[in-house]
Amino acid sequence: MSDQEGALREETVRQYCKALHLPTVGSQFVRMAGEAVKQQHGPIRYLEALLTAELEEREHNAVTRRIFEAKLPRIKTLEDFDFAEAQQISAARIHQLAEGGYIKSAEPILLIGEPGSGKTHLATGLCVAACRQRRRARFTTAAALVNELVEAKHVNQLSRALGRWSRYELIVIDELGYVPLAEIGAELLFQVIADRAEKAAVIVTTNLPFSEWSQVFPNTRLCKAMLDRLTDRAHIIETGTESYRFRRTMGKRSKRAKP
Repeated sequence: MSDQEGALREETVRQYCKALHLPTVGSQFVRMAGEAVKQQHGPIRYLEALLTAELEEREHNAVTRRIFEAKLPRIKTLEDFDFAEAQQISAARIHQLAEGGYIKSAEPILLIGEPGSGKTHLATGLCVAACRQRRRARFTTAAALVNELVEAKHVNQLSRALGRWSRYELIVIDELGYVPLAEIGAELLFQVIADRAEKAAVIVTTNLPFSEWSQVFPNTRLCKAMLDRLTDRAHIIETGTESYRFRRTMGKRSKRAKP
């Protein structure tokens, strides 16, 4: 077979792969064919390697897309979290949660602790873990979520906005308690939480103990109802009062200061 015929056949295979939506096979089949010849692999093993590459690339792209759609402020994984510097937090418990059982069971996770104690990092890491399992997840702050819902209500789009949030298998609501909520905002946030009760998972981070949630939800009945929904079957994790972030920063400075 001449070089021209070989090039024509390669281009034909690429066009077939394009039509069949097999981009990785189309870009790798020539290189992997050469490797198969060198390794003396038969046609079935060569085909297996090609299809494996296609599946792995699709998996990678799917996870990347899920992480992008989650709108994380920054990518932080559980592998990056230094549990040795946050000994109050059980690494085994966090990694068990990362397996995703709480999502299947629609169980809330509450991360409670002072600023800098690792709440957001853990919540982000759990969100990334969910994305790796190809679950639909979304990260937001309490203030941003409330603002979005209030704006949607003003333009008569509240039902559509609530519908979007209900379709996520997991939502992470960060920084609940940092800003007091007006009554309308508190009611809308409660609606999101109530709609997910026993249906879909939610992770909430807060700097306030439960006894102080009335600072955020001035309506006593609403506050009690919110706590009831969030604590039912919840995984409550206290991250402590010491700043994990501060200790990490000081540790880095100490290392740089050593000769």
